[in-house]
Amino acid sequence: MIEEESLSTDNLDANGQQLSRRDFLNISGCGIFVFMSTGMSSAFDLKQRGRGYPTDLNAYLKIGDDGRVSLFCSKIEMGQGIITSMAQMLAEELDVSLDSIDMVMGDTRLCPWDSGTTGSRSTKYYGPPLRKAGAEARAVLIQMASEKLDVELERLTVKNGIISDKRNPDNKVTYADLTKGNRIDRHISDVPIKLVSEHTVSGKPYLRMDARAKVKGEAKYTGDIKLPGMLYAKVLRPPSHDAILESVDVSNASKVKGAVVIEEKDLIAVLHENPDLAAAALNQVSVKWKETGSDLDNKSIFDHLKKSAPDGRIHVEKGNLSEGYSAANQIIESEFYNHYIAHAPSEPYAVLAHVEDEKVTIWASTQAPFRVRSTAAEALNIEEDQVHVKTPFLGCGFGGKKSGRQITEAVRLSKISGHPVQLAWTRQEEFFYDTFRPAAVVQLKSSLDSKGLITSWACDILFTGSRSSEPIYNIPHYRVKTRSSSDAHPFGTGAWRGPGSNTNVFAMESHTDILAKTAGMDPLSFRLINLTDERMIRVLKAAVDKFGENFKIGPSGLGYGISCTNYLNSYVATIAKVSVNKSSGQVKVDRVVCAQDMGEIINPQGAKLQIEGGITMGLSAALSEEIKFTGGKIHSRNYNSYEITRFSKAPEVDIVLIDNPDLAPQGCGEPAITTVGAVLANAIYDAVGARLYTLPMTPERILTAMKNK
Repeated sequence: MIEEESLSTDNLDANGQQLSRRDFLNISGCGIFVFMSTGMSSAFDLKQRGRGYPTDLNAYLKIGDDGRVSLFCSKIEMGQGIITSMAQMLAEELDVSLDSIDMVMGDTRLCPWDSGTTGSRSTKYYGPPLRKAGAEARAVLIQMASEKLDVELERLTVKNGIISDKRNPDNKVTYADLTKGNRIDRHISDVPIKLVSEHTVSGKPYLRMDARAKVKGEAKYTGDIKLPGMLYAKVLRPPSHDAILESVDVSNASKVKGAVVIEEKDLIAVLHENPDLAAAALNQVSVKWKETGSDLDNKSIFDHLKKSAPDGRIHVEKGNLSEGYSAANQIIESEFYNHYIAHAPSEPYAVLAHVEDEKVTIWASTQAPFRVRSTAAEALNIEEDQVHVKTPFLGCGFGGKKSGRQITEAVRLSKISGHPVQLAWTRQEEFFYDTFRPAAVVQLKSSLDSKGLITSWACDILFTGSRSSEPIYNIPHYRVKTRSSSDAHPFGTGAWRGPGSNTNVFAMESHTDILAKTAGMDPLSFRLINLTDERMIRVLKAAVDKFGENFKIGPSGLGYGISCTNYLNSYVATIAKVSVNKSSGQVKVDRVVCAQDMGEIINPQGAKLQIEGGITMGLSAALSEEIKFTGGKIHSRNYNSYEITRFSKAPEVDIVLIDNPDLAPQGCGEPAITTVGAVLANAIYDAVGARLYTLPMTPERILTAMKNK
């Protein structure tokens, strides 16, 4: 019935000292946290191997002999709040209190395999198997209690992990008494999860369970972890992405007391027990680089991309474009652009690697711990089972913290030196090696009939993804085509919060406003007559009701903008009011209203925080964020040259959560940000009559657009 299984007591505190599980719980102050280090016996590990989510309930939870429940979550916590919402889902199905759950997140030895925490997919994809595991465990435990208490199943009730007889409440047994800290080896097939109407924990607003630890500075990040004998690494970096090393002399660096200088092929680094002395020693390295001197820059990048774009492929298609054009009175074409932007997380990437004879342990600020495991194993030419990745808290990720050179460098340096090695990027390294959101071009051609209905829609997307590019309006003839190649960019690009969607929605919803103007209609009425999706109509009307103002044909001088999207089945409608200084081109965002339908809502409080965060991040992405570069040389290397939204620039934000419990939970963290570029572009046009086609919409670009309108 139950296999012997228990948590080991080999946990380490931030200083690498032994810490028992009970002591760890006591000093944590609450039941919701990320284990920094835990261990399970090999019997547990064997159940976790392979790709995909397992069906065994033990893969997701364990009830300790003290009644606490460990939740094994492959996803990581980087500020999105799933450390709370995942616990809510399990607490609901298992019928335990929320504060009795201990989160074990992103541990490759304990948690099921997962591709990574990306795309607002945590609740959507990890939630269902987690809920099923909780529901099955509850059913199994009730069955066990029925046998132990000699009471029929129908007479038993559960609350906070205690099963009791409805007729005789004193006749009871706890989950802990039933499992005694062991593995549950009994299973019941097809146990249904609870109806939403039965929920008492899931769907209720809870403050973030990790907030207090973070505010008080108690939360541990990779850079906070120290191991005995640990050395800090500083690695020689090139001045540009196209630089080639010609010569290097490390003799002066070797003279720094305590410095360990490593030269191995392309890896040149200095290790020291003091990070400042490691950096000082690295500065003593004499090096000569050869740079290619490419003249590609912010001004020429879009022409370069258009010339480099392949024929591409069709993403979605319906009807016949020629028929759509034939049925139209007017044909409208437009082209939109966005520059490279950085993830700019509050915590630069950090990794701590400890390579020993038979095993490798890695602490990493990563969104993809299992990808880190694969990268480390490949770098050391060992089996993945020999690599154990642990994921502490992350100080933001936004799609940028996955796996790459920092992992390979850290494990190589640890193996060569024989010490645990911590490699933490400086802010300059973070900006240099970040995989930027790609510069991109979106070309649109549409047609309208005499009633203001869209008859055709052709969209070519150059060098970004296809996400959210499917038309949300009722268009009889459309085609969306993607045209990208991997070698056109002068440096690495990758996913950025709402990959592809930010670019696509900016272009599509800006173009929609252009169509509204061409049709002689206000932007709200135009959208409503072209929408037939009742769910989208409901979301848009909810945003309009909250906004409480009437729209006019633009430019009205009011500064109102609208933007809508379907982001992986989360529906969003955003409305903004802006003021534009006609002398300076400065934009002040006065108010933002965002309505979002993401199906069943697990934590309304957390959902609002995520939407507010997405909108705030979207403001600077739309108005100021731009990587300045020449060839492979990055000029934007810190916050003094890369402006992000400050508290003083944050507007009033109203969030409307659309109740849709009949739809399983969808994504929350990314959808809202994807509407921000277009809603601001449309609001700026309504304010001053200047249409912006390029992100970011800087004061200089706004003044130029006003001059050329």
